[in-house]
Amino acid sequence: MTPPRYVPGHQLLAGRSAVITAAAGAGIGGATARRFLEEGARIVVGDSHARRLTESAAELAGEFGADRVAALPCDVTDEDQVGALLALAEERHGRLDIVVNNAGLGGTADLADMTDAQWSTVLDVTLNGTFRCTRAALRRMRSAGRGGVIVNNASVVGWRAQRGQAHYAAAKAGVMALTRCAALEAAGYGVRINAVAPSLAMHPHLVKVTTPELLAELTEREAFGRYAEPWEVANVIVFLAGDYASYMTGETVSVSSQHA
Repeated sequence: MTPPRYVPGHQLLAGRSAVITAAAGAGIGGATARRFLEEGARIVVGDSHARRLTESAAELAGEFGADRVAALPCDVTDEDQVGALLALAEERHGRLDIVVNNAGLGGTADLADMTDAQWSTVLDVTLNGTFRCTRAALRRMRSAGRGGVIVNNASVVGWRAQRGQAHYAAAKAGVMALTRCAALEAAGYGVRINAVAPSLAMHPHLVKVTTPELLAELTEREAFGRYAEPWEVANVIVFLAGDYASYMTGETVSVSSQHA
């Protein structure tokens, strides 16, 4: 399969101020941060891994300008840290237009052997974290009166079953339901809320926590016979965040052929 062509930016988010969680490193969050900058946005990136966040933000600032990139460590299980991250966008960039809720935590365990801690930790980061960030963003966007956009990162396992993923699948299905319900409530004050549902987007950290056999199996299931590049998921997030998706809200867009 021919590798995909990296699409150049077209200033689709020019002048927008965006917050992206879990945006340190080589995954979907990091790719989204870069794509947003290429599309003209100013960004605030957060991540619970402070060192990687500092390094990633410094690299982006050096390439796109320090005035367009700000960073703050953020654990999405902590409401105060979530609030501080969103406040930084208003302080540094004067407004908050877009929030991308990318933070999530996986793991593999059969349900019969799963501990309460394993279940609760995945749900707290992946679902409750998305709730906290969405709630905080909606409060600020409603008060500002300029509308806005929220894009949540779900997963195809929110639709389909995968052994050892009961906690992660439940959390991601919850993100989809949260997206639908919140979108109805937010439409009245001009805020759109959608989600993306990737399947297999490869990055170095995924390799460390997934067996080669499972990666091979998941890759073979995909229609293109390959995993997605993180920036291919980020492209869909750019679309949902921009004006071309002005009539879309409450939707979950699959970035995979394996959505059922």
